[in-house]
Amino acid sequence: MIASHPPSGPRMPRSGPQRRGGRGNHFDSAFELQQAPAAKGDTVRLDAVRDPARPADIHRIRQGDPLGLGHAVLCARHHVGDQPFAVLLGDDPIDPRGTLPSRMLQVRERYAGSVVALMEVDPARIHLYGCAAVEPAGEDGVVRVTGLVEKPAPGIAPSRYAVLGRHVLNPAVFGVLERTAPGRGGEIQPTDALQDLAADGTVHGVVLDGPRHDTGDKADSVRTVVRPACARPGLGPEFADWPREFVAGLEEGAAGSRGRRRAA
Repeated sequence: MIASHPPSGPRMPRSGPQRRGGRGNHFDSAFELQQAPAAKGDTVRLDAVRDPARPADIHRIRQGDPLGLGHAVLCARHHVGDQPFAVLLGDDPIDPRGTLPSRMLQVRERYAGSVVALMEVDPARIHLYGCAAVEPAGEDGVVRVTGLVEKPAPGIAPSRYAVLGRHVLNPAVFGVLERTAPGRGGEIQPTDALQDLAADGTVHGVVLDGPRHDTGDKADSVRTVVRPACARPGLGPEFADWPREFVAGLEEGAAGSRGRRRAA
């Protein structure tokens, strides 16, 4: 999702490879779902069904070919115009109760330029991410990005800071993306363009201060469902008992298995 905020109000182009329209339809009005709560006068459920269609003027853009995230961003250029905009990757969920989005906007307001979200990771896993070379910016949790490397080979990463799927970008990035040649895997990545912008000192990073999950990892994709479910009002208190009971049952079963092996 690429979100821009021109003076006329929020406008959210969605750019990606050509697929079925399910994600776009999620933000459309679902009259068949609204009929039953409307007939019952159930305004709470009616508002819950209507809310996804309300946040902004949604534009869907077909990427056509899977040429990388940078290419997808470039596809949205004419919808974004010359306004700063946000790139939000749906497979990189971050706890909405955290302060990361507001901190990124504050840093953008102070320094202008572009802002990326960063997370410290184990050096053994840094090759799975874009990696930022950084230097202090004079405030806690904020760094100046001096360079970026897309998925560096083990041992040559410039830091432990991985680039997450949250960017607030200066529209100047479009011009850089246009002249950026495809890199690793034949794809154009935003890190390639940000590398050029970082040379001018106009890219900053904000370090994540809360939970984050990676739906590309099988185990973490399950945690992505369980953690929000436990925190959700009206569901969490009831649901949270089940994981505790399930884990307790696994531990009891493992203990019983060990006891049977010792007896044998």
